[in-house]
Amino acid sequence: MCSRTDDRVAEALAAAEAVLAERFPRASFAIVAGSILRGEGTASSDIDLVVLHETLPAAWRESFHSHGFPVEAFVHDAETLNWFADQDVAGGRPVLLDMLAGGVAVGRELARAEALQAAARRRLGMGPPPLTPEQRDALRYQITDLIDDLRDPRPAAERRTIAAELMTPLADLMLRGRGHWSGRGKWLPRLVSRLDEGLAERFDAAFRQAGEGQVAELIRLAEEELQPHGGPLFDGDRRVAPPSARRAGDLSG
Repeated sequence: MCSRTDDRVAEALAAAEAVLAERFPRASFAIVAGSILRGEGTASSDIDLVVLHETLPAAWRESFHSHGFPVEAFVHDAETLNWFADQDVAGGRPVLLDMLAGGVAVGRELARAEALQAAARRRLGMGPPPLTPEQRDALRYQITDLIDDLRDPRPAAERRTIAAELMTPLADLMLRGRGHWSGRGKWLPRLVSRLDEGLAERFDAAFRQAGEGQVAELIRLAEEELQPHGGPLFDGDRRVAPPSARRAGDLSG
């Protein structure tokens, strides 16, 4: 007997095939991805659809509802897909590669789709590039600035906001600093948990306590994570804008 999850996956795949035929009839194939395909979908979960054409003037992303599902389509040819995947890899957040590697291929040219998925899995398996000195120091500076703000007496609402802002750079440093891929939003606790369950429990507890106004453990955790990378950074931080960062005229435009 099929489970409700299996039924939802089958419905999502049927919807994706219909979308591909109706909206992207010239596409070679598509990769269907997202939480529904992983069996983790909720009532509001969408279908992620990476659509591959032979050639396009430019890539685009669009969102729409179709066949009972919200759909987010990422429309590419091979060269635009390479460019965007390279940007993701350089930033340590392999969004497109994850979709390709873990998705289900639909469409006409399934052999090409499967070869692309295999290449994505190989690239993910190589891990992210090491943090550059500039990336490392940007994280150090951002984390230092935020934990300094947490140390000051502040209204509870401000402390919660500062703690929320700290979650992404701190998780980035934890993950990238250990040679692991990072992510965004809801993926961060999942990725930290995959890295180290004990660290994930401490991460979750520190932010939960910070939400209640108790920030000592979050500050301590952030300071410990900074230490292997040179510690806090404020004094001497300097970043030079590119020469092109200028515009004549006044501020009114």
